[in-house]
Amino acid sequence: MAPVSQLPPTLSMMHPADATEVMSVEQLAYSPGWPATAFERELTQNGMARYIVLRDAGTGRIDGFAGLWLMVDEAHVVTVAVLPESRRKGFGRILVAGLMAVAIEHGMTMATLEVRVSNEAARGLYRSFGFYEVGTRKRYYADNREDAVIMTTEDIQGEAYRRRLARIAAGIEEQYPGIDLIPAGLA
Repeated sequence: MAPVSQLPPTLSMMHPADATEVMSVEQLAYSPGWPATAFERELTQNGMARYIVLRDAGTGRIDGFAGLWLMVDEAHVVTVAVLPESRRKGFGRILVAGLMAVAIEHGMTMATLEVRVSNEAARGLYRSFGFYEVGTRKRYYADNREDAVIMTTEDIQGEAYRRRLARIAAGIEEQYPGIDLIPAGLA
């Protein structure tokens, strides 16, 4: 892809003040979405939860968000969402790269997730980050009882995984020169 001619989008940790806008993104990206109070509750009451937002650097609008839970040594990806009009710009890749930075910073050794069987685009994105399929959860999704594919990674702290992330980061940097894939506020 050719570089874009605008400021690169920015990644930052999600704050409770972002919940209303994130909820709007959620409702446009997924049907049905989470309840209106879910993100605020995740940020204020779930000590395992870490969420990030992707903002347009010019307008400040949230174009996407993603979250994971830190469970012992495993990062469990719980959501990745991009506004429908902002898709096909590499934003999902940026969000997953940001989540993996969060997981690595917090000392997680592997990552897991569930994804709809029918969501080939997401499955391909996750495969590019080293996720591989290990099973299914039958009738996992409440809206249509679709099966979920369970995916996991090898050791994300290892040198091989860091090389994979470096290659992905180089591709993102080519498309969005100057982007920082470490979410602002990560601690």
